[in-house]
Amino acid sequence: MSVIRLSSLSRLLREQVAPGTGLCLSCRRVLDRGCLLGSTHRHSSSAKPKDEIGASDRCRLELVEVLQTRVQQLQADEILPLHEAESKKLHPKQELRKVEENKKIVNSPKRWLEKLKNEQIAKHKKQKAVNGVESTNMTSAKSEADQTQETLPKTAKRPQKSSEEKHPSHRIPAHKDMEIVDQALNKGNGLLLEDKEGNRYGGVQQIIHCYLETSIFLGELSRAQNCLQYYHQHNSRRSLLNLSMYNLLMRAWAKEAALAQVGRLFVMLQEASLKPNLGSYAAALEAMGRTNSNTKAIQRCLNQMEEEGMSADKLFQGLPYVEDERDMVLKAIQRVTPDFMPPPNVQIVCSSPLVKNFYSKEPPPYFPKMGFTVSDLQERFEEQLKIESSETLTINSVEAVKPVHEGRTKAREVLNGLRSGWQKDLLHAFHDSKNHLAKISKNSRRINLFPYLCLLDEENYVDIMLQTLFKIPPTGESFLLLSQDLGMKIYNRFSIRRQLQGSHMDRIRGLYKEYSKLLSEEGQISSLLPRELWENLEHEKFGGSCSPRVHSQWPRSLIVQLGTHLVELMVQTIKLKNNMFSPRSEPKLIPVLYHMYSFRSTRQIGLIKPHPIYSQILLDAGETLLTFESAVMPMRCPPLPWTSPQFGAYLLSPAKLMRCSEGAVQHQLLLEKSAPGQLFPVLDSLNQLGICAWRINQPVLDIIVSIFNDKGSEKLDIPLPLSEVPSLPVQNLGAQSSWDKLTYQKEQARCRKKAAEMFSLRMDSLYKLSIANHLRDQIFWFPHNMDFRGRTYPCPPYFNHLGSDVTRALLLFAEGRPLGPNGLDWLKTHLINLTGLKKKNSLQERKQYVDEIMDDILDSADRPLTGKKWWMEADEPWQTLACCMEVANASRSSDPTKYISSFPVHQDGSCNGLQHYAALGRDEIGARSVNLMPSEIPQDVYSGVAQQVEEFRKIDAKKGIKIAQVLEGFIGRKVVKQTVMTVVYGVTRYGGRLQIEKRLRELESFPQEYVWEASHYLVQQVFSGLKEMFSGTRSIQHWLTESARLISKSGNTVEWVTPLGLPIIQPYHRSRNVMFQSNLQLVTMANKHDANERPDTMKQKNAFPPNFIHSLDSTHMMLTALHCHRRGLTFVSVHDCFWTHADTVDMMNKVCREQFVSLHGQPILQNLSHFLIQKYCHNAQSTNTENLKMLSLFRDVPETGTFNLEHVKDSTYFFS
Repeated sequence: MSVIRLSSLSRLLREQVAPGTGLCLSCRRVLDRGCLLGSTHRHSSSAKPKDEIGASDRCRLELVEVLQTRVQQLQADEILPLHEAESKKLHPKQELRKVEENKKIVNSPKRWLEKLKNEQIAKHKKQKAVNGVESTNMTSAKSEADQTQETLPKTAKRPQKSSEEKHPSHRIPAHKDMEIVDQALNKGNGLLLEDKEGNRYGGVQQIIHCYLETSIFLGELSRAQNCLQYYHQHNSRRSLLNLSMYNLLMRAWAKEAALAQVGRLFVMLQEASLKPNLGSYAAALEAMGRTNSNTKAIQRCLNQMEEEGMSADKLFQGLPYVEDERDMVLKAIQRVTPDFMPPPNVQIVCSSPLVKNFYSKEPPPYFPKMGFTVSDLQERFEEQLKIESSETLTINSVEAVKPVHEGRTKAREVLNGLRSGWQKDLLHAFHDSKNHLAKISKNSRRINLFPYLCLLDEENYVDIMLQTLFKIPPTGESFLLLSQDLGMKIYNRFSIRRQLQGSHMDRIRGLYKEYSKLLSEEGQISSLLPRELWENLEHEKFGGSCSPRVHSQWPRSLIVQLGTHLVELMVQTIKLKNNMFSPRSEPKLIPVLYHMYSFRSTRQIGLIKPHPIYSQILLDAGETLLTFESAVMPMRCPPLPWTSPQFGAYLLSPAKLMRCSEGAVQHQLLLEKSAPGQLFPVLDSLNQLGICAWRINQPVLDIIVSIFNDKGSEKLDIPLPLSEVPSLPVQNLGAQSSWDKLTYQKEQARCRKKAAEMFSLRMDSLYKLSIANHLRDQIFWFPHNMDFRGRTYPCPPYFNHLGSDVTRALLLFAEGRPLGPNGLDWLKTHLINLTGLKKKNSLQERKQYVDEIMDDILDSADRPLTGKKWWMEADEPWQTLACCMEVANASRSSDPTKYISSFPVHQDGSCNGLQHYAALGRDEIGARSVNLMPSEIPQDVYSGVAQQVEEFRKIDAKKGIKIAQVLEGFIGRKVVKQTVMTVVYGVTRYGGRLQIEKRLRELESFPQEYVWEASHYLVQQVFSGLKEMFSGTRSIQHWLTESARLISKSGNTVEWVTPLGLPIIQPYHRSRNVMFQSNLQLVTMANKHDANERPDTMKQKNAFPPNFIHSLDSTHMMLTALHCHRRGLTFVSVHDCFWTHADTVDMMNKVCREQFVSLHGQPILQNLSHFLIQKYCHNAQSTNTENLKMLSLFRDVPETGTFNLEHVKDSTYFFS
């Protein structure tokens, strides 16, 4: 808050300085751009010699300077470690000289000002110590600084005079060059990441590559060539380039039949000491095929390939071709060798022992069919293509059913008028800024934003800005997040436009028609997997893959900088009149959006906040239309099958096979380096999950919407409307004590936080329910991808089966199946499981209990809101209500065994993480407690640990330990459950203590003065109890943790490969900050996942055990999915909760247990040990102590117990 107050005060004073005189140009620019954090600008407000300024003006000037300096210091203290690159460029003497210059800003020798200066000197010394600047490093630092200056501009560079004067309304920096060079290069670090062809992969490379791709997409090959030439012509810049960039230009010139340009690029490769690869020669041959070159030139090219160890056959094995590129290459080769033919497609077989039987085709598999005709699926394909081509989808909100009163009608008219005016203003402002940047770009070969503003029509950019405007909450949105959201929307739409180029979609349309024959009930194809059929069709029709060429993902820094440009335009352009609610006021245009600073914990962040007048208009209008990006909606047709890490899911919208944090590219590179066929099981399991069709449970939806539009219900997890937001407290204007003021401020902060939370929850529910209502009569699909551990997720983020109880209750399988002899019993068991009752009882007892309370179940189904409301007391009330309705319908049918049910029945793992640990360690006691061994009733590990802790407590109580005596009667399952559940995922004693403390505070009868001591005591006993019950688990956890610690200390990140062949790398690295200056603020982006930085040892070691276990449970799920698919079952999962039809639960349970035994029948820990030794110790020397430690630890695999895995197959409650 101090920063905000000082900044506001300095601005107020600044406006009153030396009235009638202008500021110097340098100062005007600084004031226009705002305070530069940590910049070297010297603030001077004098517009005439100081002896001509009066005493009062001089004092005011001094106060302005001090306030501005203090603002800078407070802001810079927030990000002191962020300016490593800038400070490393300065010699210590230069730093002191810079400080001395700052001393001269104000000459008045006032004590408080001198103290401020001393603080600045101390700050510089501290910064010097942090950055480790030494005079001996000046030579290298200077060369690095020169290289940075040659590539991209410094953030503190001032705009030129001409641009500032010509475009004062938009305040566009003179160059608007990309200020986001990867600062790791300035430190002299070698890039660690490389793709499968050896191309270095860092921030700078990504930015350059994206710029070249963008220019080529726009048809501006000369711009791309000039940019490449700019970096190529100097050795210092040439090191930033890689082979893929030269190949990119080669392919573009080859398409234009510009053989001379392709030849020039080969010469440039030689100058850069880079060897051409298959892609280079393919571009050359394509150009020769288009220009009908003489045979001697073609032969020379082929001979050179042979000398480099590359045959012509390899040109047709794995290289991505688009349009007629493949035909042109083949044409050129056949001019020299007329009888040459591309090699036939070689069937690749997955070598993983876990899926050997799955891919054997014996006995012949029975893959499920959908109840659609081929023409139905083709129509759905066209509908989905139309939606994605439109880029956005506008739907009615569920609030549309509310009556519209006169005030709302007027508010909507006002809002429509404003929207129309804003659209024109934004279009004009965007056009001006684009023309301005075009002039600059025309005379510069450096990378800048201009091409990224040409990718879409200008109207599209304006639509994106207006859509974003109407989604900003009244409490404001982070400037960084808003910029990132805008930039990402542009990238997504650009990706769709790129897919629509050429004949790519025509090829996909033709393939999909044939692919539909596998899915349709009419189709004759039944023995191939979706991926297998798609690949076969590609080779039959086009001779190879017709996937679009892989394009670079825009780095976050580029996305944010593009977004900030649009946010700045919005802030400067969108305005309204200030007298809309007070007509007597003098009319004046005011900004709709304001930039301000706020604190999140101890961090200061920039906020974009809407004006209260605009927020009130929006609230009064109550608009009933919602606009979504097409990629966030479920699909109207079965998704494209994943055939590689680059192709699958949506028809046009971009989708990643492996979702990851912003800035992490190592996962994608690792997937692309995988051996042929290695990823087949993973891809096939994702495809199986994605082809499950869904529909909406309409009766449940109508009930939920009625409560949502009434006043919500906290008990039923339906958010309250914004009208129920608590009002801000009224401050007593009389005399108040400091305590009263503090209490008032706390209450105000609590109310604001509550309002923000309620708005967020309400909008989240509004989106989900509106999407469900839009799909109420539709059949739809969820394409799937996975996180870096292999855990699978639906791609649509708002509405999917991984959501809350409300969302899950709305979903039914599109396909129905007869209940059969056991289906109704499984529905009843599922119902009682959802209520949370009878957890310790057998399945038979649960079924009997359902029969006893059948009247309550039928009453809930018939009169959910007016009857006894039994369902409302369940753990999962909405799923319970949905199941009550299904049980009622089935029970009342003439023959329940023939009743067609679409209801998903769930089977949950019993503390699944501990199940995997117990199986890894063959821990007999642990296996029994988590239901790996058969038993008549389910074993509850949480109750078991609670009993163990209670035994420890009794012993300590007899010894006279006070806290053990206080805890008598308070140790139960609920107190220890969360800690037991999360200990397998790496929770520490500190975290466990906080969990237990929270549970104890919920106990009204427990003496609160003993909470801290009791939680400290209990967490020790819980860990001791777990150690006794799961002895093997703790030793495995310790081995994994220590292994990760030594790996990360050696400077490496932890990698492993799952038993199914999925390569995994942990993305935890030391934070690196990328900064650039916008017109509104200095933007700082923290990247904790940059693989070019050293690993974060603490996170690497703490995360390895839980991530490794997550990778095992995802492997088990994928194996179950594959084998259920082979047997014709419908199967989906929510991590360790498996869903299927009621009549196939028994079959799914059988498959689930068989695959768990098969998975843990592999030597998982021994294979991990072998991989770690091969990965991290292959160069170990006898004199290298650290490597010897790692080698010794990796070989010391924890010993296992005597538990027989075959018992799992007979365990009823393993998943139940």
